[in-house]
Amino acid sequence: MGSKADKIKGVTNEAIGKAKQGVGRATGSDRLQGEGAMQEIKGKGQKSLGEAKQATKQAVNKAGAAANKHL
Repeated sequence: MGSKADKIKGVTNEAIGKAKQGVGRATGSDRLQGEGAMQEIKGKGQKSLGEAKQATKQAVNKAGAAANKHL
């Protein structure tokens, strides 16, 4: 999966997780609050993975450009 897709999925899971937590608090559902917290954490991880992929790709491209410049 590409960096953009990971970041989009991450943001989506974070938002859904926060919403679930809010609904869980409003309804008194500990289970829903827990599910929401886990989904939010999953989303943060996905978003971080996407950002890491993007940073790696940028670093590789920059290194490649520098190497080509010296040839």
